[in-house]
Amino acid sequence: MKPIDPNDRRVANIHSDPFTSFVYPDGLALGDAILQLDTDIPLGTGFHVYRMPAGMTTRGHRHNGHEQFLILEGELHESDGTVFRAGDLVWYRDGTEHNSHTPNGCLLAVHIVGPETAV
Repeated sequence: MKPIDPNDRRVANIHSDPFTSFVYPDGLALGDAILQLDTDIPLGTGFHVYRMPAGMTTRGHRHNGHEQFLILEGELHESDGTVFRAGDLVWYRDGTEHNSHTPNGCLLAVHIVGPETAV
């Protein structure tokens, strides 16, 4: 097998590489940030690592395509009262509407098909 061309691979470390602040299309920034290697798709879509600071609540939103995430660190409290903890693997169906809150901060590995719609 031939060596992999450096242009064909990107590597980042979730503990040491910089995350990019997430800014909603209307310019609102809530303090969340994303580490995403695929720069050919919108930030916050496809596979990425998502960090929410302590006390943050996401906007209410609708998923345009299925969402899956794995809680790597911390807790995530959902709008229906469900609490997800480190190790929980979660799937939401296309069209699901919700918002999330983290009291102490959390880190998630996420796959989202397309940009979310605010509700």
